[in-house]
Amino acid sequence: MDLKIKIIINPSSGRQTIRQTVEDIVGYLVDAKSLYRADYCFTHEQYDAQKYAAEMKKGEYDLVLAVGGDGTINEVVNGLMQGGSETPLAVLPAGTVNDFANFLGVPTDPYSFSRMLTARHIKKIDVGKVGNRFFLNVAAGGLLTDIAYKVPSDAKTTLGRMAYWLEGAKDLPANLFKGIPVTIASEDDYFDGAAFLFIIANTTSVGGIRKLLPYAELDDGLLDVLIISKLEFGGILPLLGKFLIGDHLSNENITYFQTRRISLSTKGPEEIRLDLDGEEGESLPSVIECVPGALSLIIP
Repeated sequence: MDLKIKIIINPSSGRQTIRQTVEDIVGYLVDAKSLYRADYCFTHEQYDAQKYAAEMKKGEYDLVLAVGGDGTINEVVNGLMQGGSETPLAVLPAGTVNDFANFLGVPTDPYSFSRMLTARHIKKIDVGKVGNRFFLNVAAGGLLTDIAYKVPSDAKTTLGRMAYWLEGAKDLPANLFKGIPVTIASEDDYFDGAAFLFIIANTTSVGGIRKLLPYAELDDGLLDVLIISKLEFGGILPLLGKFLIGDHLSNENITYFQTRRISLSTKGPEEIRLDLDGEEGESLPSVIECVPGALSLIIP
């Protein structure tokens, strides 16, 4: 098979070695006589990746390869959904956290990745929708959820995960005992109270914690919802320990359920803005819904 590939790459994601990785992948495809054409699109500013993905026509490419962190992947997904090309998506992680790629077990060495592209195992997966925006992995609000889009790109590249911890540490003392008043409702479940954090996800892995939402699946037509109620100081470390061993769902401060559609609102005076795959999203009130089987994904 001679593949026609569109490569959308964020040159500021990860280290400079990512460009070499992409070149090696293309080289392996050429050597295997599996590549007809590879068109590169480099992003320079916000929404470039979305624009490049949206402008593809049906049948123009066999796949689009998104190279970058969760935010870049989010833009490509939005472009694919808005453009309607139905082009299958492959993800090469190059950012700081890469929750989605880690969940999939995407290979990072060029040879194995090129083999994944030629095998073209395609899975139809769900995406989340908030207003006119889509997300692949997670929508979240509350404590520390704004770090991903507050940290400058150059700091992420230089410091990696450390940049996130440093940014979070600046605001932690002020936010530590401050819950946000939220109402979160689905057809069958209801939460009305003070929350530290709420997460609506499509996979198990969020924030580098691989089993944070243990029952999440990409193709079940459901979004998984996890809410952490406001905690007193003495409850923080025990809960963190439970996260690490995967025993957090038994904690009385955790609410967990699955749903196709959920509404979120706040009674507080402060604006609560959603994080969508590490990108700044809309403010509450919001309605989030699952769009089943909306995207074709190339998986290992």
